[in-house]
Amino acid sequence: MTNPTPTMPLAPRIVAPERVAVPILAAISVSHMLNDLIQSLLPAIYPILKSSFHLDFGQIGLLTLTFQLTASLLQPLVGSFTDRRPQPFSLVAGMGFTLIGLLTLSQAGSYPVLLLAAALVGMGSSVFHPESSRVARLASGGRHGLAQSVFQVGGNAGTALGPLLAAFIVVPFGQPSIAWFSVVALLAMGILFAIGRWYQAKLADLRARPRAAETGSLVSRRRVAVSLAILILLVFSKDFYVASLTNYFTFYLIAKFQVSVQDAQVYLFVFLGSLAIGTILGGAVGDRFGRRYVIWGSILGVLPFTLAMPYANLFWTAALSVAIGLVLSSAFSSILVYATELMPGRVGTIAGLFFGLSFGMAGLGAALLGQLADMTSIETVYRVCSFLPAIGLLAYFLPKIEKKRG
Repeated sequence: MTNPTPTMPLAPRIVAPERVAVPILAAISVSHMLNDLIQSLLPAIYPILKSSFHLDFGQIGLLTLTFQLTASLLQPLVGSFTDRRPQPFSLVAGMGFTLIGLLTLSQAGSYPVLLLAAALVGMGSSVFHPESSRVARLASGGRHGLAQSVFQVGGNAGTALGPLLAAFIVVPFGQPSIAWFSVVALLAMGILFAIGRWYQAKLADLRARPRAAETGSLVSRRRVAVSLAILILLVFSKDFYVASLTNYFTFYLIAKFQVSVQDAQVYLFVFLGSLAIGTILGGAVGDRFGRRYVIWGSILGVLPFTLAMPYANLFWTAALSVAIGLVLSSAFSSILVYATELMPGRVGTIAGLFFGLSFGMAGLGAALLGQLADMTSIETVYRVCSFLPAIGLLAYFLPKIEKKRG
């Protein structure tokens, strides 16, 4: 008889930490840039639409509200659905809605058609942001703050480029020239199709792996609810103020300093560019020192600048807008990642909620501030909004849920 060979216990497989998928992260950031470039054309051409369609500030605000609410109401629903059933190629479909909205905007001959175009672009955004946030997290290699910031900075760069391109393309050639930007949407669809193939393969790989036990939230449900409420108020503070600049800064500069429409759009580009730079810095700092501190510092830290701006001359108005953009923009990616750490495993829901909330607050802010400008003056809007960052004091009550970083 032969003795059976003793079975040696299998050594546990050591799983190497995942690396950042740099090409995918770069591609989703570029896609975000192209998506938000298209979206930013709408507020960038407000002075043209106001003149062509004889709109008042209230109608301008309603146009923004239509776009933002379409995006904000649908994004949480899309995010919740894709948490259960991820849809890798939904990104291409979402960009298709944006393309149709863009072409409709270029040919709109009445105010109701402008509202329809705004709604279509909002629908495209509602699909894009929840799923692309999940792609950024899957490509992060564990560096969630950095990945979300790289993703966000693409959007901010696109938002900054929109007014600049509008100043040198749409202003000289008129509303029909908006159709030229359909090339941008088609390019984005090509990139998103390639990302969709990677995303599909990544999902298949994740399903094939042994499922790790899910880690629950580190704080109680009640504390999670209170923390989410605080984060919502902080997003309200940030986005109401940003809405005052992205939608009415050109009107403010024209009214107070008598600058031309093109010059005003260049100043808007400078502000939006500072948002892009601040976003990438905020994510890296949040990964290193903790997102709670970034949230606290970015919202409350901008208060001295916002209080000073209504009383500044043109030079200092531009300088203060840059400082405001740099500091304030670091908040959103940290808020988003902090919220996903409060509710692990709900990336799509959280991304949909907070992107949707951000869009909704911006749209509501634009509508209310437009009405305020009609009743008082555009300068009054900036004096009222200057106190909004004081809401940042609430960040003190957020729980410390992050591990110390070396």
